[in-house]
Amino acid sequence: MWSLLGFLRLGFGWFDHAFFGPENDREIMRFQTLFEGRWIFAILLILAIGSALISWWLALFFVALILYCIAFFRDPDRPDPADERAVVAAADGTVADIQELDENQFLKARSKRIGIFLSIFDVHTNRAPVAGRIVFQQHRKGFFFDARRSECSEKNEAMTWAFQNPRATIVVRQLTGAIARRIVGWAKVGDELRRGQRFGMIRFGSRTEVYLPLDAEILVKVGDHVKGGASVIARLPE
Repeated sequence: MWSLLGFLRLGFGWFDHAFFGPENDREIMRFQTLFEGRWIFAILLILAIGSALISWWLALFFVALILYCIAFFRDPDRPDPADERAVVAAADGTVADIQELDENQFLKARSKRIGIFLSIFDVHTNRAPVAGRIVFQQHRKGFFFDARRSECSEKNEAMTWAFQNPRATIVVRQLTGAIARRIVGWAKVGDELRRGQRFGMIRFGSRTEVYLPLDAEILVKVGDHVKGGASVIARLPE
């Protein structure tokens, strides 16, 4: 029995490694995104099979939840804009606020912040807003306030990333919410990313913030719905 478990752990343990690097392709990343929900799918499948013995209507309910989870973990390809100075959205969602404030975790300077709220119906993959090297990554423990509340930025559990290239250093912060309680990071410090390349995700409703230089031109407004890796939210100066 133990030898069988050891074989399974050896044979399937590689699935837990992040598929990230030059050899990466979009199909693998889509698999990686879907794989993040493996335990959710397994539990719902067991419940669907077990409930079928009691009620087909109950079984159909769990099947509907499985289909929703498949839709939640979708990870579509996105076209990269041609503008070299463009900053793309780091997540799908609705622009919740645009503010000028101090970013104190890495930049320690005045910045323009674009906050994006992700509902449970949005794609939850996070993408690099600019091409560049990851020079900072830090996890912060915290609370799980509603991601639409203003205090969530400072108090909720978060993962902060910094992307650096010759034009600018852009900070992205992944924030959990009342429902989303798991932040996933597929990249690490030192990785070189293309603009729009996936670096992580947040599960089930959350917030993503992008911190920009003060001289960046903001191209979105509060209430706009953006698509991660495709929607241009700002433009950097020459």
